[in-house]
Amino acid sequence: MTTGSARPTSRDVARVAGVSQATVSLVLGDKWRGRVSERTAGAVREAAVTLGYRPNLAARSLRLGSTRTALLVVPALTHEYFARVYAGAARVAAAHDFGVVLYPSPEGTGIARDPFGSARAAIDGMIASSMAADALANIGDGGLPLVMLDSDPDAPGGAATVNLAVADGIRQVTRHLLGLGHRRFAHLAADVDTWTFRVRAEAVEAELRSAGALLRTERSALDTGAARRAAERVLTGPGPRPTALLCDGDILAAGACKAARGLGIDVPGDLSVTGFDDLSLATALDPELTTVRLPAEEVGARGMTALLAVLEGRPPGLTELPVELIPRASSGPAPR
Repeated sequence: MTTGSARPTSRDVARVAGVSQATVSLVLGDKWRGRVSERTAGAVREAAVTLGYRPNLAARSLRLGSTRTALLVVPALTHEYFARVYAGAARVAAAHDFGVVLYPSPEGTGIARDPFGSARAAIDGMIASSMAADALANIGDGGLPLVMLDSDPDAPGGAATVNLAVADGIRQVTRHLLGLGHRRFAHLAADVDTWTFRVRAEAVEAELRSAGALLRTERSALDTGAARRAAERVLTGPGPRPTALLCDGDILAAGACKAARGLGIDVPGDLSVTGFDDLSLATALDPELTTVRLPAEEVGARGMTALLAVLEGRPPGLTELPVELIPRASSGPAPR
């Protein structure tokens, strides 16, 4: 039995048993026969007893599909990327007579209150961005099926995942800049500790190390003001000024372009700037932004498809969606 006030969740059971949350839902919902082994089912039941886990009965009724509603948890409604994710999820949901409730974490990447309180019978399952993962801590668990977006696929006992090929995207833009002759780089990195941004940082470092290029990393909050200040620190700091500025997002790149303009640095004549996302903002900037296009609607669609598979007791499989470099006028040859 656990001690303290925290109620054990199905995620805890999955971790102790060494299985996925979907498997826990199948076993504790008595729908496991023919889908998982007797040994696995026994391990799940033993873990549940050891932890003192008791599934919420209202939530358990949801897994039968009676409400046909999914909850999509995102860090913010104001970001175009997550609006597109919602559009993709809603499209697939509608084709299967499901609805999608969109729920932003009020503090962005922080903990959110439970949007349903005791009325957890309002949803069948959840799709959540890894940037809003902390929000799940206060959203009633009840053994609800869960699909994570942009999340570590190798996390022990983790949920089904739908990911973007972010490492490949960073490699594409880094090789593009190396091909233009750049050897002094700065990485304007998002100051958010999630899998997707860790992967980007690791890929940038590995690519530039193998090319023998110089790299400075500067972290920034995800807004243009913070990005402008971070870019100013990079561009006015000691040592040789970078000729290429890799940004973890188009919003960061917009702040970097403002910093360059304020310092009288020409983009791309003196400094190439690249983004990541391909938001509408990318073509509103002057010069237009070289960036990496992310198939946001497809992320939402695949997330909803994976959740439907979990609800039906089918393996959702691993999903990694390709991304595409979009070269535009903000990147050019390295200055002599």
